[in-house]
Amino acid sequence: MDTTATPLDLANPIATLPPSFRWGVATSAYQIEGAVDEGGRTRSIWDTFCEVPDAVDKGDTGEVACDHYHRMPQDVALIRDLGVDLYRFSVAWPRVQPRGRGPVNPEGIGFYDRLTDELLANGVEPWVTLYHWDLPQELEDAGGWPERDTAYRFADYSMMVFDALQDRIKTWTTLNEPWCSAMLGYAYGAHAPGRRDFAASMRAVHHLLLGHGLATQRMREASDGRHEFGITLNMGVSTPQTDSAADRDAARRSDALGTRIYLDPLVHGRYPADLVDDLARRGVTLPVQDGDLEVISTPLDVLGVNYYFSETVSGVDEDGNNTDPDGLPVTRVIPTGRPITAMGWEIVPEGFTQLLVRLHNDYGLPIFVTENGSAFDDVPDETGFVDDEDRVAYFDSHIGAVALARQQGADIRGYFAWSLMDNFEWAYGYDKRFGIVRVDYDTQERTPKRSAHWYRDTIRSLRA
Repeated sequence: MDTTATPLDLANPIATLPPSFRWGVATSAYQIEGAVDEGGRTRSIWDTFCEVPDAVDKGDTGEVACDHYHRMPQDVALIRDLGVDLYRFSVAWPRVQPRGRGPVNPEGIGFYDRLTDELLANGVEPWVTLYHWDLPQELEDAGGWPERDTAYRFADYSMMVFDALQDRIKTWTTLNEPWCSAMLGYAYGAHAPGRRDFAASMRAVHHLLLGHGLATQRMREASDGRHEFGITLNMGVSTPQTDSAADRDAARRSDALGTRIYLDPLVHGRYPADLVDDLARRGVTLPVQDGDLEVISTPLDVLGVNYYFSETVSGVDEDGNNTDPDGLPVTRVIPTGRPITAMGWEIVPEGFTQLLVRLHNDYGLPIFVTENGSAFDDVPDETGFVDDEDRVAYFDSHIGAVALARQQGADIRGYFAWSLMDNFEWAYGYDKRFGIVRVDYDTQERTPKRSAHWYRDTIRSLRA
């Protein structure tokens, strides 16, 4: 790793990033591909969830999305023109293995085979995410991630993709944001499959991690040694509003359920003792079987970090109660008056630096920022161009935060902007735009925004 001497360069931290630093853009399959009924693809939990009344804003679906399935070469040319090194994409499980069982679908894997070749022909290195939330519906019908069998099905599917593409792809990440899969999908009901069962969500956490470990073990055993394996987690920093015991405990609980529940078993081979105690008080036990933690803690080569915001939390409600009507401890997010994105998320770049340094100190893994970006209410001009100064400022401050974390010793090797282009933003449908390239959903025309030009020019300047 290249290092920069202390003291910290606060005036222009981005300029301290070395030529070896890697740059990329990222997407996910269901958010951009469309073609949900083509090439042998079967239904995912998101196809089903989109049909639930009021589940997705305006009843939007991923049926067409950005039509990337048909426009892939055009989109790869956009990626090439940004001057990035890497493109992080996800593979749609129900496209490669319809119904989540049985043999590989030649048409499905063929799409990703062509995508890989197109990227390499354009000088862009492909980076794979094997699971970005599109579980085959048949596996959810059999119980989904709360059921142990899903972990084994995931390992089988992962090997299908690895066998097909490992000759051309170096870096393999298993899961994207298992917190979202488990909590938004099974505890809060805000994402597919839309269940509201906290105990089921905790079972899902364990089986997601087990699936990661099983897949990583099998891929590593089949590897010739030139591959890297990892996982991507979404994390932030929870800061207590005051130094009171209630507020500090709220921050502890947030950290346990948001960060340590994943990284402690992945790196240290154990679940946090305080988390296990918290769960026991709720009558919940993680379904750990003999040998599971050894599988989950299969060594990682890279940790993907997705960062969007940090939070200030309190352990009491507006009336001063420290338990809610169900008798559970209160964890309340406190607005601090900072600027927010269109998602309502406070913009906290210094939290990014704090998180990255903490991850380095506590877990010691090489880090790639696999997602970072912002949604704003873009206003295109008559040509479709978006002068998104707010997004440029977000990238500038957050890439600077990455550089500051590196100056403090964190081993951060690359950065992926989220997202390459506007897309289906899950339960928000097409209302929220994260892209550095604008998509006109009526015409499917792509128009690079000011942020795309800024990103390209920043990368060029660091290589000059």
